Amino acid sequence: MMETFLAAPWQMWATLAIIIIAIGLYASERLSMEIISLGVVVGLVLLFEFAPLALEGATPLTSQTLLAGFANPALAAVMSLMVLGQGIFQAGAMERPTKMLIEVYNKRKTLTILAVFGIAYFSSGFLNDTPVVVIFIPIMAALAARGDIPASRLMMPLSFIALFGGMTTVIGSSTNVLAAGVYHANTGMEIGFFDLTPLALVIGGAGILYLATIGRFLLPKRTQENLATTRENKQFIAQFEITRDNSLVGKGPVAGLFPDLPDVTVRMVQRRERVILPPFEDFRFRAGDTVIIAATRTALTNLLKERREILSDVIAEIGVDEDEQSSTGSTLNLVEAIVTPGSRLIGRTVAQVGFHAQTNCVILGVERRSRMIRAQMNTIRLEAGDVLLVLGRADDIRNLRADRDLLVFEWSMIGIPDAKHGPRAALIFGAVVVAAASGAVPIAIAAMTGVVAMLVSGCLNIRQAARAFDRRVYLLIGASLAMGLALEETGGAQLLGSGLASLSGQLGPTVLLSLVFILSALLTNVLSNNATAVLFMPIAVSAAQQVGMDPLPLALTVIYGANCPFATPIAYQTNLLVMTPGHYKFRDYMIVGGPLILLLWIVYTLVAPIYFGLN
Repeated sequence: MMETFLAAPWQMWATLAIIIIAIGLYASERLSMEIISLGVVVGLVLLFEFAPLALEGATPLTSQTLLAGFANPALAAVMSLMVLGQGIFQAGAMERPTKMLIEVYNKRKTLTILAVFGIAYFSSGFLNDTPVVVIFIPIMAALAARGDIPASRLMMPLSFIALFGGMTTVIGSSTNVLAAGVYHANTGMEIGFFDLTPLALVIGGAGILYLATIGRFLLPKRTQENLATTRENKQFIAQFEITRDNSLVGKGPVAGLFPDLPDVTVRMVQRRERVILPPFEDFRFRAGDTVIIAATRTALTNLLKERREILSDVIAEIGVDEDEQSSTGSTLNLVEAIVTPGSRLIGRTVAQVGFHAQTNCVILGVERRSRMIRAQMNTIRLEAGDVLLVLGRADDIRNLRADRDLLVFEWSMIGIPDAKHGPRAALIFGAVVVAAASGAVPIAIAAMTGVVAMLVSGCLNIRQAARAFDRRVYLLIGASLAMGLALEETGGAQLLGSGLASLSGQLGPTVLLSLVFILSALLTNVLSNNATAVLFMPIAVSAAQQVGMDPLPLALTVIYGANCPFATPIAYQTNLLVMTPGHYKFRDYMIVGGPLILLLWIVYTLVAPIYFGLN
């Protein structure tokens, strides 16, 4: 072993030094992830440009080979899957299941929450877990509010369960895709679509049992009113006109309520000079009626998502036609803005403001703290403190930031997907999964084809796809692939693999398996799961070869360990996503996630050797 150390080229030690410095910088967060990643790549390129290393049988480390990671098929697959997840989200493919869950919640609360966790777990096996958590956070928040349950009891389990589900297939997370690509590059062998599934079910089952028992008592019971929660039940006055092709024409109330306007109170109907007030007996909507309603923001949002034709006159005012919606996807956005003290809008009616002419947006609703107004919205004189619900294109709404008459609540801005794109997006994504799972085409090709299909079909536009393309992830993965290649070709991976092999050689492959799992799990909580998988994969393969093992068990072990970022909020995106809505502190993740990692390590050490048939 000592001879191996002494015979190692100095470039290997320089590579290890760069990797250790990079890990320290990533963990410290003193510099942005982009700067660190670019610095690593530049450092490696300069090192081998001025001190080239050509070992027998090794790939020459040139700028071309070191930068090739940025064109790696696995990286292309990861970024394409992120865009596909964004397409599912933007097209509203999950809107109908969400609505069904909330409807049954009042009847079977516990069963509904378990069903949400189950759907999140299953979805994460085929859809990147980050968009899955994005989709389910508002659902969990709504269920927590209705059931008077602290959100902190649900949000962290949601993140963890999505991570458990992400272990089950090779496309379940970007970590799996990348690790499979590195494994193929090092061995020439493939990791099958469902090779991860059996042990992932065991790991996930142990983790879910922990969350249902011990973890349940460790989760904080913390509630904190936030602005979004306190405003959820505020009622806006809104109005729309019944056009000739409106689906409400000829419809009337049932038992005093309008079934075609769920969760909406009809305050009055203006029919030419006649004002019709409740109760609406023997009433039917006619073309030309102006309907004044009171509704929460959620109810209005649901109308825009599911019954867009009802508000067609408002949408037409913005100028978004059907062709544009098909070509650009979700072009509409909704945001709240407050009338500031001293605003020029004060004392003027909504009609006098000329809001659309100035901003190309429309005022969909007006909310006033002190009272509910029964009048046409256009006749309401605005006051300081009035909250306006504004509908428009994303660019037009962003331009409102410079308007001194309004203060835009940017946290409230959401896109309004066109419901007709939901089934289309789900069909495209299903085809990608089938193509990848069947092996008909490589994952990268299937995913990229799916992205093109979503763009062409209007489920997603270029800007939305660009937002899903996370440059931090892209640069981190590219830098990690460069570090992994340099580690492999300089002999660093073999050296570290020898160290692992000799350390566990006396005690057998079970110890090696256990060591690889816990080291991967610990590093993924301070670095990142993608970087951990890429760096550890060649080390694990080298260790397996030196002890005469099949490399597949150790490769899968690296993936399982790298998918355990439970102990810190910075370890994975989903942990950060649930931190604010769950009102968590940094230590909460250590208290709940730390024991979980130890439990999974013990379970894996006991079960994996039996599954792989190791002595």
